[in-house]
Amino acid sequence: MDEVRARRVVDALRARGVPAHLERASVAQYGVRVMLTDGRQAIWDTDGAAGLEAQVMRDGVLVGFVPMIENSEYFNEQQVIDAIARTDYDQPVGRQRATAPPPAPSLPQEGGFFRRFREGFRDA
Repeated sequence: MDEVRARRVVDALRARGVPAHLERASVAQYGVRVMLTDGRQAIWDTDGAAGLEAQVMRDGVLVGFVPMIENSEYFNEQQVIDAIARTDYDQPVGRQRATAPPPAPSLPQEGGFFRRFREGFRDA
């Protein structure tokens, strides 16, 4: 995922109350990190594969995963956002819920002043 798309996905998830963050995997490869309960993190789409999948980590150790979602290589941004929001991480192998949980209070955008400075204060 490129940085701009990953940032838009993170912003949309945070607007739904999902504690998502931009994850930089390499120079040009980005993904989405979702903070879970009990110190776990779901790292989405940082491996460069076409489909949407996640690794669930705790203290740098793989403790679960979400297998590639069928046909996710064709997802638009809204479908990616919905898929991440609908994922149930309670089991070692994550699965998609039929519906997303109700939105929680929105979280502030990441980046603050420096993001606004870098992006030219477009969304002031």
